[in-house]
Amino acid sequence: MGELIDFPSNGHTCSGYLAVPASGSGPGVIVIQEWWGLVPHIKEVCDRFAAEGFVALAPDLYHGRQTTEPDEAGKLMMALNLEQAGRDLSGAIDHLRSLEAVTSDGVGVVGFCMGGGLAMLVGTMRPDAVVAIAPFYGVIPWEAVEPDWSKLTAKVRGHFASEDGFFPPDKVKALEEQLTALGKDVELVVHPGVDHAFFNDTRPEVHHPETAEKAWRETISFFRETVR
Repeated sequence: MGELIDFPSNGHTCSGYLAVPASGSGPGVIVIQEWWGLVPHIKEVCDRFAAEGFVALAPDLYHGRQTTEPDEAGKLMMALNLEQAGRDLSGAIDHLRSLEAVTSDGVGVVGFCMGGGLAMLVGTMRPDAVVAIAPFYGVIPWEAVEPDWSKLTAKVRGHFASEDGFFPPDKVKALEEQLTALGKDVELVVHPGVDHAFFNDTRPEVHHPETAEKAWRETISFFRETVR
């Protein structure tokens, strides 16, 4: 089981959830929340990474706020200060890399929904540190945000859903083609017959156990190959 910690974030302090493997050390992974906040599901994902031998840190981008109501989650997401979120994510990366428990120079980043979009964004902000990105149905819902994809150096292996109304397959294909044309190492898989948030086992109306397990195993293999 992990623990809540505080870490410096550009002159301020951000909290997060840190999970360390039983061995006491491992490669570093940043886990980025969905629009609900730093909820128990995200902490459990960190614990699962730790069980696979990774040191996982999920920063609390909402600074203590969370919800189970979609309307409230949407408001929290749209009110998110992206500049502050970027600082918090960068601070989380620096803190993770500073830990004696972390054996890798680079870090992997995984994110879900809003967090998937932020995972891609932070990859363009911190190419010095982010070596692998696994966005799960990643959405960048802020219209003014267009990442500078030319700065992306990390390998990307994304998992999306064929029935996703937030980020449908045609958008996934367009993003993959855009990044491939820039020479990026990107594969965005669209899983058939599943909906947005298929990985979230706290949402039985959309959770798809078989696809979730497949995407999880592929992500673990991807990070083991790239995060060193």
